[in-house]
Amino acid sequence: MATIELTRRGQDKTPPSGFRKVTRWLGRRMPTGLYARSLLIIIIPMVLLQSVLAFVFMERHWQMVTERLSTAVVHDIAGIIDVMQTYPQDASNDQIIRIARDRLELNIAIEPPAPLPPPRPKPFFSILDQALSKELSEQINLPFWLDTVGNSNLIEIRVQLPSKKILRVFAKRSQAYASNTHIFLMWMVGASLVLLGIAILFLRGQIRPILALARAAENFGKGQPTPEDFRPRGADEVRRAGVAFIRMRERIEKSIEQRTAMLSGVSHDLRTVLTRFKLQLAIVGDAPEFEGLSEDVEEMQSMLEGYLSFARSEAEEDVGMLDLEKLFGRIETDAKIRERALSARIDGDPIIKVRPKAFSRLITNLTANALRYADTVEVRAIHDSEWVTIMVDDDGPGIPPEAREEVFKPFFRLDQARNLDESGTGLGLSIARDIARSHGGEVTLSDSPMGGLRATIRIPS
Repeated sequence: MATIELTRRGQDKTPPSGFRKVTRWLGRRMPTGLYARSLLIIIIPMVLLQSVLAFVFMERHWQMVTERLSTAVVHDIAGIIDVMQTYPQDASNDQIIRIARDRLELNIAIEPPAPLPPPRPKPFFSILDQALSKELSEQINLPFWLDTVGNSNLIEIRVQLPSKKILRVFAKRSQAYASNTHIFLMWMVGASLVLLGIAILFLRGQIRPILALARAAENFGKGQPTPEDFRPRGADEVRRAGVAFIRMRERIEKSIEQRTAMLSGVSHDLRTVLTRFKLQLAIVGDAPEFEGLSEDVEEMQSMLEGYLSFARSEAEEDVGMLDLEKLFGRIETDAKIRERALSARIDGDPIIKVRPKAFSRLITNLTANALRYADTVEVRAIHDSEWVTIMVDDDGPGIPPEAREEVFKPFFRLDQARNLDESGTGLGLSIARDIARSHGGEVTLSDSPMGGLRATIRIPS
C-alpha cells in the first residue's frame, strides 16, 4: 500500500506535457471578452486561409509564370547568339542590334573581349534570379553574369561568347518576371479587410444585447434597478435568455414583496402582543416575582427584531451613496465611548454606491463585534475601479478555523466565543453575509495580523 501511495504521489507531481503547457500559455494570453474572442474566431481562419492561398499562388502560379517568361527571354537571347555564330559574315552587329530591339524588345550591345564582372550577391528570395540562371545554363551553356537586384525596370545579362566578346543584353523586368502579382495580393488583402469590417459590424450588433443582459443581471445581483431601456434583443437564443431573466426577476421580486408583506403583518401582530405584556407588567409594578417575566419579554422582543432583520435583509432599500469617512467617524466615536482603541484608514474614494442603511449596519455590526471582544481594532477600506474591500482586524480571541463557515449559518450559536448578535439568536453573521451578498459581494473570516480575527467585506465598486 505504501508503494502504491508513493507511486500515485509521484504521478501527481509529473510535470504537464508540452501540449498542456502550450494550451495554458495560450489560455493566459487569449482575450477574455466575448467580442474579442468572436473576432479571433473570424480573423484566425481568415488569416490561415489567406496565407495558404498566398503560398500556393507564390509557389505555383507566380513561379510558373516567371519561369515561362524567363524561358522566353533566354530563348530570344539564345537565338541572337545562334545568328551571330551561324552567319558571322552575313549579319552585321548593327542589323542584329536592330532586330533585337524592334522584334524582340531587347537592347543589346556587343563589346570587345573582356572578363565578366564578379558575381553579384544573390538575393535571399528571388524567383527571377533562380529562373534566369537555370535557363541560361540549360539553353546557352556559356559563361554569364546577371544583375536582377534593385528596383530598376531593367535587368542586365552579360554572356561571354566563344570569341571572348561580351554580349550585353538589357531586358524589361516585366518580360521575364510576373510583375502584376501585387494586384492579386492587394485584392486579397482588400477583400479580407472588407470582410473583417462587415464581421465587426455584425458582431457588435450581436454582442451588444448580450452585454446589456449581463449588465441587467449584474445590477439585479447588486440590488440595483434594471436599466429602463433593457429589453430582449439580438438572436433568438439571446432573446430567450433575456425573456427568462425578466420572468425570473419578476418571480423573485414578487416573492420578496409577499415575504415583506407577511413579515410586516407578523411583526405588527407580535409587537401588539408584546406591548400588551409590557403594559400589564407596568400596571403590576416592580414586583420581584415579575422581574424574570420582564426580562423574558425584552429578550423575546430582541429575538423578534433579529428574526425580522434577517428575513428582511434591508432588501427594500434603494441604492444610494455612502460616505465611509462619516461612517468611520461615528464608529471611532463609539469606540471612545467603550474605551477601546480603533483606527480607520481609507485608500481611494470614500464615496461608495450601496444601500446606505444596510451597508452601514453591516460595517457597524462587524466593528461592534470586534470592539466587544478586543482592545484594539483597525479598519481599512480600499476603493479601486473594480472592488470595495473593507478589512476589520482585532486582537481578540478570534474564531477557530473549523467554525468560520458554520457561524454564518442561521441560528448557529458559538459557545464561549464570539457572536455578532448580543441577543444570542445566532443571526448576526448570517445577516452580515446576507447584506454583503445582496450587494454582489461576500464576507469572509480569517486570521488577523494582530493575532485575532479579520473580517473582510468585498463588493463590486
